[in-house]
Amino acid sequence: MENILAQAKRVAEEAEVFMVSSEETPVQFEANRLKHIQSKQSHSVALRIIKGGKVGYASTTKLDDSQELVSMAMETAEFGMPARFEFPSPTSYPQVEVFDPDIESISIEEMIKLGEELIVAVTSHTPDIICEAGVTKSVVSVHIINSQGGQTNYRKSVFSLGVEGTLIRGTDMLFVGESQNSCHPLLEPKAVAEVVLQQLELAKNQATVPSKPLPVVFTPYGVASALISPLMVAFNGKIVLEGASPIGNRLGEPVFDKKLLLWDDPTIAYRPGSRPGDDEGVPSQCTPLIEQGTVTNFLYDLQTAALAHTRSTGNGSRGRGGLPTPSPSTFIIAPGDTTFDEMVQDIKEGLVIEQLMGAGQGNILGGDFSGNVLLGYKVESGKIVGRVKDTMVSGNIYQILKQIIAIGNEARWVGSFLNTPPLYCPSLSVASKG
Repeated sequence: MENILAQAKRVAEEAEVFMVSSEETPVQFEANRLKHIQSKQSHSVALRIIKGGKVGYASTTKLDDSQELVSMAMETAEFGMPARFEFPSPTSYPQVEVFDPDIESISIEEMIKLGEELIVAVTSHTPDIICEAGVTKSVVSVHIINSQGGQTNYRKSVFSLGVEGTLIRGTDMLFVGESQNSCHPLLEPKAVAEVVLQQLELAKNQATVPSKPLPVVFTPYGVASALISPLMVAFNGKIVLEGASPIGNRLGEPVFDKKLLLWDDPTIAYRPGSRPGDDEGVPSQCTPLIEQGTVTNFLYDLQTAALAHTRSTGNGSRGRGGLPTPSPSTFIIAPGDTTFDEMVQDIKEGLVIEQLMGAGQGNILGGDFSGNVLLGYKVESGKIVGRVKDTMVSGNIYQILKQIIAIGNEARWVGSFLNTPPLYCPSLSVASKG
């Protein structure tokens, strides 16, 4: 890395080298059986330069040809976008624990056993269900150095396990599933299996809902599948700069229900979305986005922050081989003070939405969504009475989140990026064949 930086500094005003190495071992099960085991290693290095006031960029997996990397970055700088930023100078970083060495020592045999235990737990409850399961461990190393003297290094471990089941009876198909991930090893599959068993119990009976607006409780997975994508877009500093965010000109204004608090926090220990610094070497921080319903911040990387005349929030993230863009690391929705059971008991007729399919196909920029209820339950007189089929819902997140009846008092992690409680909303458009 030092050699690449030294070569780049000879021909460019500023330079940054970003190197990432990863080792991943996934164990996959299909149709209730072990399908395959892999061990994958990858190494890549990216060079970003500022030459003549413009950004040049190149990346490669060939770590021994630094001259070619520098030449490619120089060629792209001629056509690059104007650089409005400077690379970070040496600074201190928060102590964010994201590496557990115990993950490296977990054997393939242990991972296979975890997957088998998940499948046995589900199939013992429902013998004719077909399960897929996955158990994965990975370790990622990130190194960043730049011509201003800035430097970031950290290692992250991630362990995940999950199971999905498909139950086919005649023309009826039921989909259930649950997963967990952490920077720690997850060696107790019971909690994951219990969630799936609860889904199977709630789905034993079928129920129909009328085609009309109904009150809805979104479970944490329901929140993730219906409401989060539009919010991620709306708070993206790049989208705000382009004038495409519906809340881009509403900083400091009440847009959402006063009960709603949302922040982005990559400093939480041992979460896969956490890190001491972003992919540009900017220190991580907790960034409030919604406070008592008021829009308080947007998420920026170095370039978008400079264009917006503000500072980076430490949200510069890179895909494989790409330039940094603003991206949330870990969305946190603050819990409220109502239990899930109290929400259900308050509904005379309505829905509990566990999972939507296709919700991202609406006008995400405008906050619109619609999708099929992949897993959801009807509520009658304060009780869940069965699973709904052939049901679609649609709405707008800004209307839904403007008036929230209650927020759950227990939050849970969904994937690696979201921690949310259930949300109880007064009305959602429902269309049902039943």
